[in-house]
Amino acid sequence: MSDYLNIVDFLEPLNKDALSEDAGYREGQIGRLIAAYEEGFPDLDRAQIVLVGCGEQRGAGLRTASEAADEIRKAFYNLYYWHPEVAIADVGNIKIGSSAADTQAALKIVLHELMNIGKLVVVLGGSHDLTLAQYYAFADDKKTIDAVGVDAVVDINIDSPQRSQNFLMELLTAEPNYMNHYNHLAFQSYFVHPRMLETMDKLRFDCFRVGTVKADIEEMEPVIRNCHLLTFDISAIAHAFAPSNVASPNGLNGEEACTLLQYAGMSPNMQTIGIYGYQPENDREGLTAKQISHMLWYLVDGRSRGNREAALTERESFNEFHTIFGEVDTLFLQSKKTGRWWLQLPDQSFIACSQRDYQQASNSEIPERWLRAQERP
Repeated sequence: MSDYLNIVDFLEPLNKDALSEDAGYREGQIGRLIAAYEEGFPDLDRAQIVLVGCGEQRGAGLRTASEAADEIRKAFYNLYYWHPEVAIADVGNIKIGSSAADTQAALKIVLHELMNIGKLVVVLGGSHDLTLAQYYAFADDKKTIDAVGVDAVVDINIDSPQRSQNFLMELLTAEPNYMNHYNHLAFQSYFVHPRMLETMDKLRFDCFRVGTVKADIEEMEPVIRNCHLLTFDISAIAHAFAPSNVASPNGLNGEEACTLLQYAGMSPNMQTIGIYGYQPENDREGLTAKQISHMLWYLVDGRSRGNREAALTERESFNEFHTIFGEVDTLFLQSKKTGRWWLQLPDQSFIACSQRDYQQASNSEIPERWLRAQERP
């Protein structure tokens, strides 16, 4: 094991026999092919995506560690591996510390080390406040990031004693702060105080109602493509598709949740994804674990698609469109390989956008995505 992977002390190995209930895995199944931490630590050189479990849920007021990660693995390992060019590894579970802060510190170190060697690290977690470990893995290096959260609620309940219900306040306002931009997808209005959304808007953060996401999910692809961190609370998925979610009968359906994870896999910027809030004891027939396993499958599918994308410097791989709106002369790029769009800002940098933004600019309208980017400090 390489010196820079001095993380094994924070991790507990897996038992694949127990995960497969001693049935083993058939040829072609993920459980047969994944590089997992069992007897020895796996070679991560080829791995593009690395899974790590973290059962810490004291931030949600629950004393016992969650078995969520292993329940998800049981479902995920049984799926068939369609993308052999995208190697996957599983480094096991974070050891639970004497306090929630100890566990989060261990998770942050593991994330930091794995991201620093170019891995997309997926946390199969307990409570949603573990997102802070994802954030501080960047902040410790003073890296400014864009992030996206998928959740039925906006976790800024400062009156709650549970960190899982107020961690966004720390994430978005801690000083010094390295959050350049935050996007919140699939909130359900009746769970969110109107003034909270006003506050988010004043901070120039973007929030999208669940109805907006469902009606126009393709518009969420550029939102996610610009981000480095994604945090997903399964409360965003309707109870019928994720029975462990007892918070709401409404929300995203299973396919929509998979599509968002596929977009995350396609993003060249995405470095860490967390899936939180799954409580196996509330599940029915393991359906929520299966739902999350399908989301992971589509994440791998998205990474396979994203790997085929050309770099923006390879201009022969893009169609170029010059447009003028509001006295601004700008450039749009459209990939010949994937059809995705980018928009050039006045500082000559590019951000992900959609065909709709190009159509607005062509009609001399200022695309809101461009405007919001200009409003940010």
